[in-house]
Amino acid sequence: MDAPTTDAGIYARESAYLDCFVQFGEAGDRIISLSFPNQPDEDSAEDHPLLDRIEDYLNGDEDDFADVTVGLTVPTNQRKVLEAVREIPYGEDATVEQIARMTPDLSASEQEDLTQVREALAANPVPLLIPDHRVRDGPSAAPPPVEQKLRAVEGL
Repeated sequence: MDAPTTDAGIYARESAYLDCFVQFGEAGDRIISLSFPNQPDEDSAEDHPLLDRIEDYLNGDEDDFADVTVGLTVPTNQRKVLEAVREIPYGEDATVEQIARMTPDLSASEQEDLTQVREALAANPVPLLIPDHRVRDGPSAAPPPVEQKLRAVEGL
């Protein structure tokens, strides 16, 4: 990613493709939240290199955002799941069972572990950067219309 701003801030830009705004919170060099509101926060700014990259991605440029530093403030068990989800390559998808197999200490044959994967996906604070839209049978933290458009961008 381009050099971080090193400031805390909220950044948002309208996406005609998504029919909403893409908004994220940055603290230092970490992205700590990403959402898709109908209206941005009043104090948001629209000039940020990551917003440029997201716009390019939505216009068809391949980008996995793997170099974007994410600050996850979730429980450890959810962090492990979300780190596994981040490994799904652009243009590919996985199932909840596959994510359970990819996550240390989880089993695809244990219902409790599959539930843990689903709960982590639903609680994802940075959808798109942690691409829960690539998990075809799990919930996404993005609204359903946004999830479907993100899947379409990647041909899923």
